[in-house]
Amino acid sequence: MKQLVITILGPDKPGLVEDISATILSHHGNWLTSNLSHLAGHFAGIIEAAVPEEHLQELQDALHSLPHLEVRIERGTDTLPDVPSEEINFVITGNDRPGIVQELASVIRHKGANITHLNSKQQSAPNWGVPIFSAVATVALPVGMNKDEVISALESITTDLIVDIEDA
Repeated sequence: MKQLVITILGPDKPGLVEDISATILSHHGNWLTSNLSHLAGHFAGIIEAAVPEEHLQELQDALHSLPHLEVRIERGTDTLPDVPSEEINFVITGNDRPGIVQELASVIRHKGANITHLNSKQQSAPNWGVPIFSAVATVALPVGMNKDEVISALESITTDLIVDIEDA
């Protein structure tokens, strides 16, 4: 089986996920994991799928022929070394502003950790007068790193940032 990472972007419409999943299934593929979103009227999706080598090209051709969608397909690799780590889900909330994601990512990288998954959104906060940024970040910590050290580093970015741990 060949592992694929498929990214899809295009105008959103009802039935789009059904069309994509039917295409993968009808070409002997197996949908493994995904992150799908409706963003500003568009569908944006990342899908991990597996397909037997003998059906790889026909699946790729079928996905590329889906109308009105930009499709990119990459073969999966195991390029990251298998370094033992602990995964923590950080729940991050604070006043939104340009650059907040870059600041968070920089602090996490400088601590030697790696963001493996990030979901973020901006919400209105009428009682606060400014939009609120909230995110859940799954972070792989290197062996021996204390999660409280990362929390302190993140919270030191600004006084309005709150970082909690989400139970798995």
